[in-house]
Amino acid sequence: MSTAARHPRRPVVVIGGPTASGKSGLALDLARQFDGDIVNADAMQVYRELAILTARPGPGDLAAAPHHLYGVLSVSERCSAGRWHEMAAAAIADIHKAERLPILVGGSGLYLRALMQGLAAVPPVPETIRAAVGARMTALGPQAMHATLNERDPETAARLAPADRQRIRRALEVLEATGRSLSDWQREAASGEPEFDFLAFVVDPPRDALHEACDARFRAMLDAGALDEARAVTALDLPPDRPAVKALGLRELARHLAGECDLETAIAEARAVTRRYAKRQSTWFRNQLSQAERIPAGPGYAQYSERIFQDICTNIRHFLLTRQT
Repeated sequence: MSTAARHPRRPVVVIGGPTASGKSGLALDLARQFDGDIVNADAMQVYRELAILTARPGPGDLAAAPHHLYGVLSVSERCSAGRWHEMAAAAIADIHKAERLPILVGGSGLYLRALMQGLAAVPPVPETIRAAVGARMTALGPQAMHATLNERDPETAARLAPADRQRIRRALEVLEATGRSLSDWQREAASGEPEFDFLAFVVDPPRDALHEACDARFRAMLDAGALDEARAVTALDLPPDRPAVKALGLRELARHLAGECDLETAIAEARAVTRRYAKRQSTWFRNQLSQAERIPAGPGYAQYSERIFQDICTNIRHFLLTRQT
């Protein structure tokens, strides 16, 4: 039985890519072209108090096309891949009911994989194991724990930055609770039936152009009031395990607000962190979403040629047409 027969009229277009690559602009133009709704797949843009630091769509964009899952949670909450998956699946179902095209856009690879490949059905981790791994993380630090993970599950460790405290801890918890690596669980999930039919594009600008775009966007964020936003979020005194505290630029601006460095130092550090994050995203998309069509233009969607846009539209029309036959 064909995919079209199994899942009639359930297409989803995916626009992925690193931060500041211009993917949101592309998604918006495609939404206009195809009567589409945009669904957020960025882990930080779900938090309402981080509108500026996450470059959330502004009023003009929101008026141009329906947007979903932007600013829907408080920074005091945790948004996991599982929670986002549930929200995204529900939003996509509503969009299909309205006979519109869901256009998923974002750079959070874990979230995209959760929807496109399925979630690993990992059994709940006992609280005793969570507490023990958490205590070791506090005592030893993320780099030492990453080294431990690399010894026991090198495949998962290779995907995680040595400073990624939250995901390193999760991988070790799963190992100790189940005796199986997180990579094994994820492969098992990927072998299942996907919920939707996906056509994926990855915006992949040249590295130099992407770095320039990252720097320019951070300066624009500051001009738009990012420092005040960082001050307001810092005043909430969030626990360090809340995902929102990892928003790009927040930690560096918070250090400046605490008097630990001057503003220019904070800006330089934030730009460096953003560039490193964009590089990791680019690597993830090249390795994990290799079936997607690459869009090698940049540094921003506004500079993409009309020919590239028309080629993308042609591919989407063919995708939608073949699903109806």
